[in-house]
Amino acid sequence: MEISNIPSFLDYYSKIRQRTERVIASIPTDHYNWTYHKGKFTFADQIRHIAAIERYLYAETVLGRPAAYTGCGKELADGPEQVLAFFRERHQESLAIFSSLSDEDLQQKIQTPGGGQITCWKWLRALVEHEIHHRAHLYTYLSILGVPTPPIFGLTSEQVQEQSARISNT
Repeated sequence: MEISNIPSFLDYYSKIRQRTERVIASIPTDHYNWTYHKGKFTFADQIRHIAAIERYLYAETVLGRPAAYTGCGKELADGPEQVLAFFRERHQESLAIFSSLSDEDLQQKIQTPGGGQITCWKWLRALVEHEIHHRAHLYTYLSILGVPTPPIFGLTSEQVQEQSARISNT
């Protein structure tokens, strides 16, 4: 998928973020610091990571500045309410930066933290892929805990199977 203009990217990204927000809302507040294994990201770490990478890596680099990501630890925000506030505030800051880009900016090369060059629209696509990757972790963590999660596109796979069975039986 090529991103050819800023408004369409922002619209698409808002839909991605809505799905991420829905799964985050499923996390029991008393499990924000839970992890499946010592030394691995907690739910809170995952949420802070999505926010910090978006703002301090992707948003900085599209402006031509070096990445400023320094991690996703509790020093950024601790406790469910503070973590969610951090998540939402960094997103608003990032959206302001992305909104300031022109459609022509999307075709410019930017410097990645690894020293490579990438077209801006491809970098923004990687941002979306990164968020989806970590949202999948949240779904997995919740599954391990047996916590029900919202379907990504409105129906669960079981509901799609039921509908398909009804349709094929008519």
